[in-house]
Amino acid sequence: MQAQAELAVIGGSGLYALLDDATEHRIDTPYGEPSDAITIADVGGRRVAFLPRHGRDHRHPPHLIPYRANLWALRSIGVRQVLAPCAVGGLRPELGPGTFVVPDQLIDRTSGRAQTYFDRGAVHVSFADPYCPTGRSVLLRVGTEQGLAPHDGGTVVVVEGPRFSTRAESRWFTAIGGAVVNMTGHPEAVLARELALCYTSIALVTDLDAGVAGGHAVTQEEVFRVFGANTARLRDLLLTALAQWPVDRGCPCPQSLDGIPLPFQLP
Repeated sequence: MQAQAELAVIGGSGLYALLDDATEHRIDTPYGEPSDAITIADVGGRRVAFLPRHGRDHRHPPHLIPYRANLWALRSIGVRQVLAPCAVGGLRPELGPGTFVVPDQLIDRTSGRAQTYFDRGAVHVSFADPYCPTGRSVLLRVGTEQGLAPHDGGTVVVVEGPRFSTRAESRWFTAIGGAVVNMTGHPEAVLARELALCYTSIALVTDLDAGVAGGHAVTQEEVFRVFGANTARLRDLLLTALAQWPVDRGCPCPQSLDGIPLPFQLP
């Protein structure tokens, strides 16, 4: 069966599978292989693809995830709308473990990552609003209906990793307006924009970052434990939202590349 999907979920740490009765597809791209095989199934009458960001065995650390291959592969099978759950650290006391955040802004603090498809030619894509407004509204509505009380808005500070932040860095991220901190939100979001995809993030807070919680220091065990404890709630949110996702893209995302001469043909 030929791989074909309309919507996609890129699963973060702890979310390595999502779809039941799915078919598995290996997709090759000009940027190499994606993080793992892509699985596809019907959700609410829509064809949905799932790709684990780190691979099913969590073999890709955040700075070595094949971001360009992942987004290119999804677009090549027909995906135009991407839902991207992720684990984050809270930078404010009120955003504690178990909180869901639907971010509206991003600050990039990564370094050395391939973060564009445009390695030749002068191509400048607008990125003022990184996340799809339609997708955000769907997640906020469904999350509220499910009693998750999702936090509306907030800036994700994306760090290089794989280490966690120092206390000084954590306090600085809060001072510059950060709400949560994460290691994978960039370049994923901007690569989606360069492919004119809708991209929406839902962030699950797994810990309070080092500079927020006094003498507390973040550990990998803590992050995985809290994410695991909330996986069922996140999965229900995703599947319900996917079934209600609008078919028509009335947001600005499809026009991201209008009037821009591209140095290659989009898949």
